Amino acid sequence: MSHLHLSEQEQLRREKLAELIMMGIEPYPAALFPVNSNSVYIKENYTEATKERFADICLAGRVMSVRDMGKANFCVLQDASGKIQLYIRREDICPGEDKSLYDIVWKKLIDIGDIIGVKGYAFITKTGETSVHIKELTLLSKSLRPLPIVKEAEGQVFDAVTDPEFKYRQRYADLIINPSVKETFLKRTKLINSIREFLNAQGALEVDTPVLQNIPGGAAAKPFETHHNALDTPFYLRIANELYLKRLIVGGFDWVYEFSRNFRNEGMDRTHNPEFTILEFYTAYKDYFWMMETTEQLLEKATLDVCGTTDIPVGDNRISFKAPFKRISIHDAIQEQTGIDVSRMNEDQLRSVCKQLHIHADNTMGKGKLIDAIFGGSCEKNYVQPTFIIDYPVEMSPLTKKHRDKPGLVERFELIINGKEIANAYSELNDPIDQRERFEDQAKLSERGDDEAMLIDYDFLRALEYGMPPASGIGIGIDRLCMLLTNQHSIQDVLLFPQMRPESRPLDTTE
Repeated sequence: MSHLHLSEQEQLRREKLAELIMMGIEPYPAALFPVNSNSVYIKENYTEATKERFADICLAGRVMSVRDMGKANFCVLQDASGKIQLYIRREDICPGEDKSLYDIVWKKLIDIGDIIGVKGYAFITKTGETSVHIKELTLLSKSLRPLPIVKEAEGQVFDAVTDPEFKYRQRYADLIINPSVKETFLKRTKLINSIREFLNAQGALEVDTPVLQNIPGGAAAKPFETHHNALDTPFYLRIANELYLKRLIVGGFDWVYEFSRNFRNEGMDRTHNPEFTILEFYTAYKDYFWMMETTEQLLEKATLDVCGTTDIPVGDNRISFKAPFKRISIHDAIQEQTGIDVSRMNEDQLRSVCKQLHIHADNTMGKGKLIDAIFGGSCEKNYVQPTFIIDYPVEMSPLTKKHRDKPGLVERFELIINGKEIANAYSELNDPIDQRERFEDQAKLSERGDDEAMLIDYDFLRALEYGMPPASGIGIGIDRLCMLLTNQHSIQDVLLFPQMRPESRPLDTTE
């Protein structure tokens, strides 16, 4: 193998790899390494009174820095929990006469980024730092690519790598050199666990529904299309799991939920990724008023579990997740923010409003999409504290039960926080005849060129004809909620591997 496209540092590391092999040192050993502690536990629990518990430590991790002091070295080891200082003496790891092995292997062939295993005991240095005195050292994995250098002093990072192209494309390296990034994803897991605990405690059942669907239903969105060779038929990556979860309500489950990986072939920005996670749950014999109260309880608990408080910083704002949340109809919200009453307007009048407010509108957009565009373009950004926008026009909500008291509206809410939609919920439409008519109205919009209009799902209509109990359902954007609770400004910062354009240069740097 030649090293034609390698940097000087990459070539040097490959030469060190070859030298280790020639010395009979396996750079990628297969044997089990018996780790029995971690860096944070040692630093938090070691004292003179507990030192007997730390007399036989076995750690593994990545070398992050080395201070050469001649016959001894200080090294910083980073494991999954954090960092700890190691003290390494030549006579400890190379006993007897073979002192040259220490000079060759440790000083010349071990690099920052290498993964090592060490055995030793804990102690406190003269400067008061809890460290591990190393008695044995094993190379576990040779690093062939140098890490970007990040300088730290007294626990402060001075030049963390912040380039988004690097961070999102090489998340594995970002996690190594920016350990604080890991906290975001630990909180994401806490968030999902908290929600799951809440739902399970209420008696909800977690289920799985298809990702490959022959009809992309449950939302107004453009799908990704693929082809199933054996069936010789087109399939779509799901845009939502709503219609399958409702089928389960028809089948007799009272409360079902799923953390759904969804895919929408649409634009990308700081709050949109083509692949994203939604929590959806559906509950029989409930309505959207019950769902608002349940959503408040769920989010209040999740915020406490993740952040330790219901009052959290988000950018320049402080947002309170303490229930209850404000409630306002979409028509009143538009009038509150623009001074315009759109409640009795037809399509032409709504297009005039869009023109007046400098909001894009075209002939493919029906009344529902026009009202949605007005709210999204002029109002949504102004609702920072959690707010339920309720009672939408029927044209905007083809899967929602008509309002019991307000003709022309449906029992629906969207939860807006920090100017963005976080959740969408309904009193679910369970009238199969009404649902068929709504689907047919969507088909007419599709004929006009609306590529996000819903297709008619005849199997779902068949399910409704067996009878679905009154129910309420919700979809909560996990990625956007995580952005709020971790104070991140881009959805890419809460996705371990956000979607990126393919790299223009070849990834294989060797020939």
